[in-house]
Amino acid sequence: MGDTFTNPQVTTHYEADIAIIKFDDKKANALGHQPIDELLKAFKSVEDAGAVILIGRPECFSAGFDLKIMQNSAEQAQSLLRKGVELFLHMYLFPRPVIAACTGHAIAAGAILLLSSDIRIGSSGNYKIGLPEVNIGMALPVFATELARERISKRHYTRVTSLGENYNPKEACDVGFLDEIVDPSIVLETSIEKANNLTSIGKPQLARTRISARGPVVEIIRQNLDDDLKRFSVIKSETSSG
Repeated sequence: MGDTFTNPQVTTHYEADIAIIKFDDKKANALGHQPIDELLKAFKSVEDAGAVILIGRPECFSAGFDLKIMQNSAEQAQSLLRKGVELFLHMYLFPRPVIAACTGHAIAAGAILLLSSDIRIGSSGNYKIGLPEVNIGMALPVFATELARERISKRHYTRVTSLGENYNPKEACDVGFLDEIVDPSIVLETSIEKANNLTSIGKPQLARTRISARGPVVEIIRQNLDDDLKRFSVIKSETSSG
């Protein structure tokens, strides 16, 4: 698609040394090709920030992959998933601290964005957070189960992955999707406070630590990716994102 977007869904600005990446497609923040391209471009442009915040739109962090694309054909689904994995792993290995400002619902790939971040500040409210793939006609891919294995409480791992349970924000803190929940009006403010406490972390030191701490998980995901995508299928439904 290139680097020029006529209708950008991702914008970036700075608060002092903190880069704030905002994802807002005016709808459900579904992860299609354009927003993933824009998010990757945004993250690559802020590698020298003190820390990075990824924030969604009001009441919706992300509803997941765009099922309208994924239901077109197996090839299109695999292409979108591969691009999504590139984004998740880029965040997971990012050389600066990543804070997710979870402004509402975080479903499927939206929840994987949370698993790929370091600190997750959630908004209180009647929101759903989880990996419901098995309940909407999909097997959970290896990249999702491995990231969940690393970040989700062992007490909840089976319910999160094999049973596809969704959680409210308070429950999501215990499960491992979120670290803290606050009033919606201060999600960004709280995220900035957390980010400011992390700016002294050295970039080369963090980059090396990412490899030692997370490299084995990334290697498993990459080694299994081709077979993982070949086995992936989605049952057509009326849902537009997942």
